[in-house]
Amino acid sequence: MPYELLTPDTCALALIDFQPQMFFGVHSHDRTTVQQNAQILAKTGKLFKVPTILSTIAAKSFSGEMVQEVQAVFPEQTPIDRTFMNSWEDLNFRAAIEKTGRKKIVVAGLWTEVCVAFPTIQMRAAGYEIYVATDACGDITEEAHERAVQRMVQVGAVPMTSLQFMCELQRDWARTETYEGCMDIFKQHSPYGIGVRYAKQILGEHASEGGA
Repeated sequence: MPYELLTPDTCALALIDFQPQMFFGVHSHDRTTVQQNAQILAKTGKLFKVPTILSTIAAKSFSGEMVQEVQAVFPEQTPIDRTFMNSWEDLNFRAAIEKTGRKKIVVAGLWTEVCVAFPTIQMRAAGYEIYVATDACGDITEEAHERAVQRMVQVGAVPMTSLQFMCELQRDWARTETYEGCMDIFKQHSPYGIGVRYAKQILGEHASEGGA
């Protein structure tokens, strides 16, 4: 149900079209911020062992390969390359989603109005619960991004942020097996990381006791 919190064993992650040519067209957000948030999603998926699907469009002929910042998190994985703007229409992408066995899919990509909105709408029609990490998406204008988010919400998709995804999977700072991984993500990709590093400097290992 869409009002349940996500857990590592109930969701899958789809990262779509984080490619140079697609980044060139992004003017709704700071591109570096979008890239940082995409890395938060990718590293969170890796840390919590969430099935993650990477997909590109026309990688060889036009858009370029998946950016290294995302690809490097999954060096063993070859992104599913497509000609369809709507990844759900690509049989390989659809098969990869179905293979996860998960009905809750977290989605992010470029651009929001096309390569995120189109599969979101169709996956909702197919019975999936879709969560869109909107801060890891981008579009040619702010309006294009916002209208796309509104359209996805109207069909029942749930907007969220990249750090929310990470914290939702962690939830308890006493979960020591993923605690340091979360702290590394904070330090590498979030302004909060400045505070984390400072706390470690001042308090040492005691900074890990009782919370973030």
